[in-house]
Amino acid sequence: MRKVRADEYAEFAVARAGYLYRSACLLTAGDTYLAEDLVQETLGRLYVNWGRVSRANNPAGYAQTVLTRTFLAHQRRRSSTERATDVLPEVPVPSAGGDVTMRLTLVEALAQLPPKDRAVVVLRYWEDRSIEETAGAMNVSSAAVRTRCVRALARLRALLGEELGEYAAR
Repeated sequence: MRKVRADEYAEFAVARAGYLYRSACLLTAGDTYLAEDLVQETLGRLYVNWGRVSRANNPAGYAQTVLTRTFLAHQRRRSSTERATDVLPEVPVPSAGGDVTMRLTLVEALAQLPPKDRAVVVLRYWEDRSIEETAGAMNVSSAAVRTRCVRALARLRALLGEELGEYAAR
C-alpha cells in the first residue's frame, strides 16, 4: 500500500513541479533560488500529508495553496540580515513568441510590490483564481482580497507607466 502512495506522490510531484516553480518565480519576483526552495518545501509538506492531499478534490489547487502560504510564511520570518538585490541571478534565454523586455519589466514591477500584494496579483491574474479561491489560499476574507487587488493594480500601473499600464488595467 505504501508503494502505491509513494508512486502516486512521485507522479503528482513530477507533473506539478514545473507549474509550482513558475508560480514561485512570480511570487519571489524572479528570485529563482528562493523559488526552488519554496517548491522543495511545498513538495515536502505535500509528501508528509499525501494521504489527505490525494483524497482532496483538487490536489493541484491544494499544492498551489501550500506554495502561497509557504511563501507568505517565509516573508514573515525572513532574517533582517538578508538583503534583496535588484540583479537577477541568471540571464533569461529569449523564447520564441515572448517579449523578454516586457516580461522583465513586469517581473521588476512585481518585485516592488509588498509580498501579500504580489501574492494576490499572482493568484488572481496569473493563476486566474476567483476572489474566494484567492482568499482561501491566503487565509484572508474576500473583501481583503478585493481591496488588496485594487491597491496592488494601482501600484503596478504607477510603476509601469502609461505605455505598459494597460497590462494592469483589470
